Amino acid sequence: MSKLGLIHYNYAGKSLDEFLKFCSDTGFGYVELAIGTVWNADTSEPEANAEAVRKQVESYGLQVSALGAGNDFVVLEEDTIRAQVERMERIAKIAKILGTSVLRTEGGSMKDSVPESRWVEAMAGCLTRCLEFAEQDDVYLAVDNHGLVTNDGDLQVELFERVGSKHVGANMDTMNYRWAGHELETVGRFCEIIAPYTIHTHLKDGTGSRGNYRGEALGEGEIDLKKAIQCLRNAGYGGVWCCEYEGRENDGIGQRKSFTWMQENL
Repeated sequence: MSKLGLIHYNYAGKSLDEFLKFCSDTGFGYVELAIGTVWNADTSEPEANAEAVRKQVESYGLQVSALGAGNDFVVLEEDTIRAQVERMERIAKIAKILGTSVLRTEGGSMKDSVPESRWVEAMAGCLTRCLEFAEQDDVYLAVDNHGLVTNDGDLQVELFERVGSKHVGANMDTMNYRWAGHELETVGRFCEIIAPYTIHTHLKDGTGSRGNYRGEALGEGEIDLKKAIQCLRNAGYGGVWCCEYEGRENDGIGQRKSFTWMQENL
């Protein structure tokens, strides 16, 4: 049976408890959380808070599929690299407390101090430094094709091959390549080449790119979701299929429609 999940961060205006109840009532079995849910400016003991959140999640019969790390690995200065890696190591421990070994990892943001020609070098350097704890603690870093740095399948493959570890791979977001401006044919090719590296997924649908982007319920946009799913299945993907709904409304209707689509197609 497929593992169906829903991401928390954009379930707008709802407390964690309301979100968890919605997921449980709808039929989802998994949730993806963000590090800010358990470690923020108001949290002095994130590890203890993570234990409480895990119990809260489990009280609804749910499990955490991944923890969004909110990192930035597009850095080259040693002090900044060290700070990012140390932070990630602590987040990895928090993830394990929550009951997951998957960190949804950002590539990072564009900045004048790191030219595009050195993006892969910068990210690979940080990810390689993370391998010491990732391999020891059996933690997996799923780099999201999010933003404008990692929204290119060819760049992602270059990055994963440079790092060269099963503990570093992709979070395949099915809409983000299109959002970044790639043609639908290219989006399909990226799904093919990224599938073997995929650790976690965001099933997302919509239309258009950048300023013209409109999020839709699964199956109601222009993304060939069935092709993406087949690519992942052909590659042996056995992880959680996590829905990310970015529609105009956030009253639960789009998420429920997406869940029904997932039940019918996964």
